[in-house]
Amino acid sequence: MKDKKKVIVAMSGGVDSSVTAALLLEQGYDVSGVTMQIWDTSQVENGDEHLGCCSLTAVEDARSVAVKLGIPFYVMNFRDIFEEKVIGYFMDEYLRGRTPNPCIACNIHVKFAALLDRALSLGVHYIATGHYARLAFSEKYGRYTVRRPADRKKDQTYVLYGLTQRQLAHTLMPLGEYTKDQVRKLAADIGLRVADKAESQEICFVLDDNYRNFLREKTKDIKPGSFVNMRGEAIGEHKGIPFYTIGQRRGLGIAAGERLYVIKIDPVHNVITLGPEKAILGSDLIAEDINMVLYDQLAGQVELAAQIRYNGRPAPATVVPLPDGRLRVHFHRPLRAITPGQAVVFYQGDYLVGGGTIASAG
Repeated sequence: MKDKKKVIVAMSGGVDSSVTAALLLEQGYDVSGVTMQIWDTSQVENGDEHLGCCSLTAVEDARSVAVKLGIPFYVMNFRDIFEEKVIGYFMDEYLRGRTPNPCIACNIHVKFAALLDRALSLGVHYIATGHYARLAFSEKYGRYTVRRPADRKKDQTYVLYGLTQRQLAHTLMPLGEYTKDQVRKLAADIGLRVADKAESQEICFVLDDNYRNFLREKTKDIKPGSFVNMRGEAIGEHKGIPFYTIGQRRGLGIAAGERLYVIKIDPVHNVITLGPEKAILGSDLIAEDINMVLYDQLAGQVELAAQIRYNGRPAPATVVPLPDGRLRVHFHRPLRAITPGQAVVFYQGDYLVGGGTIASAG
């Protein structure tokens, strides 16, 4: 390209973001690498094991890739906004009896908002990430769009529903046309030491993969309360609202003649309702905090495929806009454990239509 466009690649030290930087460099972009300092490095070190996307090992891996590629590398501090918008949200949602998705919150507030704003303020044209998704401007829709990637097993479009048109116009995701195996081979061919690096853990700031321990350390607002059956009769004691999620069966500590599941969580009265498996099936939900990608807004009732968890399958649904900006979603067949706090994301074929947060199920 005649006028090299500047791009900042968000580099986590993993193989995906590393190959992203290599591909963009090959395509002629003026590439710089940035690792986002979003968490205290002392809290993502576990003995000799270095965890998370901003641990010292992650930073050094990203730096080594940048040196290998011959590109500038920087570490930028976003700890304050991460603490407020991701950690704070994570804790608040659990205390409200909901199940949060911190990766989506990080995407919405940090990666594609704070980092992009920083990049644009520095005269950089784009940010880029190692997400598996296909971004493009569609003449048909007159909008920037997000489509499922070539590697369906690595599809990350579910966590990208919050991207705005402004953000999409300044974002590159070159891995959308590649499979994970191809990406690892590219890394090996280039000679990157991260070619065989394992996937990072799901929640970067929870060291032992036990969010309950994290909440115990961070808040004193967790109190035991009552388990009740579907008739409202007390049948035991729970350890605290944040330690349970809709559909949970294990770890209840209740002896009964049938398997019991978490059916409802009432944080106001500190009560958790348990019931049989059939009671966790549902066909309806209300979604809030909606963001549309494929359309500016839904003009009326529409039939879409809706997905209620990251690794879930999209299911046929009728989606109805409500006067207050929320959406009512009716699934054509009952789904298991529709969970407030999680995202519901809509698709039209391969296209990401948009999504929102599940406010209630019924």
